[in-house]
Amino acid sequence: MSELQEEREQVGELGREMLSQELTRGTGGNVSVRTGNLIAVSPSGVPYEDVTPDTVPIVDTDGQRLEGDLKPSNETPMHTTIYRDRPDVGAIVHTHSPYASTFASLGRSIPASHYLIAYVGREIPVAGYAPPGTEELGELAAEAMGDDHDAVLLQNHGVIAVGETGEDALEVASMVEYCARIHHQALAIGEPEILPDEEVDDLRTMFTEEYGQQ
Repeated sequence: MSELQEEREQVGELGREMLSQELTRGTGGNVSVRTGNLIAVSPSGVPYEDVTPDTVPIVDTDGQRLEGDLKPSNETPMHTTIYRDRPDVGAIVHTHSPYASTFASLGRSIPASHYLIAYVGREIPVAGYAPPGTEELGELAAEAMGDDHDAVLLQNHGVIAVGETGEDALEVASMVEYCARIHHQALAIGEPEILPDEEVDDLRTMFTEEYGQQ
């Protein structure tokens, strides 16, 4: 049996769920799931409907392809850079969800105007721009997330969400888009009330202890 069979299955499942939730379009975005130093990552340019375990490449944390005939996502350097920086992360979901990507295009972080932002941290920070497919993009994302946030907006690009499992990372990505939409709507009406850091910290602890989040 090939390496990381379950993780390879998850890659396809997570990609199809991203489409189902309208967090991306076409072949946009990418996902990865890791065990130890081995990473199952989306194949480049393959529609999520066609991703099967056999089509999912395996790379190491340096990005070297170890198994699979297809080329891994061109965003693999971003994934491997984040994994090296965050040993607690077991999966990464990269989306182009529209509301969050709107704030990314503005270069504006999203503050705690909704309590569900606690799934991410005190805010949804924004990382500076770097070309897609570069290690620099991963470095900027990892720096903006630090150890205290589980998602980041990529300026003029999209969203990176991380989690202990693929399901966790996808849930964080969903919460990012929900909070972005709420904040966008609130700004259209007036000035949103922002929750204090202490309240968000308490919520984050509650989610961790009661709902099993990171």
